[in-house]
Amino acid sequence: MSTSAPAPHLDVATPERVALTLPVAGIGYRCLAWLVDASLLFAVWVALYFIVTLLLTDVLGALQALSGVGQTLLALGLFATQWLYWTLAEVFFHGQTVGKRVLGIRVVRMDGSPVGVFESAVRNICRVLDFLPVLYATGCITMLLTRQHRRLGDLLAGTVLVREEAINLDAYTTPAAERPAPSAAERPLSTEEVELVLAFLSRARNLEPGVRKRLGTRLVDRVGAHLSDAERDAVLRSADATETFLRVRARAGH
Repeated sequence: MSTSAPAPHLDVATPERVALTLPVAGIGYRCLAWLVDASLLFAVWVALYFIVTLLLTDVLGALQALSGVGQTLLALGLFATQWLYWTLAEVFFHGQTVGKRVLGIRVVRMDGSPVGVFESAVRNICRVLDFLPVLYATGCITMLLTRQHRRLGDLLAGTVLVREEAINLDAYTTPAAERPAPSAAERPLSTEEVELVLAFLSRARNLEPGVRKRLGTRLVDRVGAHLSDAERDAVLRSADATETFLRVRARAGH
């Protein structure tokens, strides 16, 4: 009986020594994300074109009247604008452009940490090479030949695209109605609970604020049943207070 090949993934270890497996984004995810971003950029350029036509009666004539240096600078400016879009979005929005966000994928370093300015700048300037000879042919061939679907820019920058995984705490938390009454004693955590808390802490900074608060609250309810109402309110007052409490509980559970 034949067995299917395992899906591409990225194995990383958090500072708390918790092993995580992140699913790698395939070519389909990447192409769709690129189409979303390219459509957005195209819409912006079309809007700018119509704005310019309000100021110049003959835009094409004005472009043709530019000298060779002027046309070269214009082409470089168009590329630089797109390069800045991809780079700044990935750096300031946790590895996600609009297209990557829609598709639920993000760029990370090979150790799973958030991508930095250098890595994002390198992988995006290499789009010129990945695009050759047309329509990202080089990039697609490279992705097909590498185990984790990395294009040339990813190989040079040390990055990979992973799919976001939703942590379904409903499978781990006890419904409120069945939750045991708070106890004055602080019970030790199970190994599963410790790993669950540490996995959350390792990803908390990359989560949306609302998701971060919701998951943190559910974990506090799970591992902080001994807290009084006042203590619980204090723990949930801020993300830092919540994660500090969870970190202390996880350490105590070792």
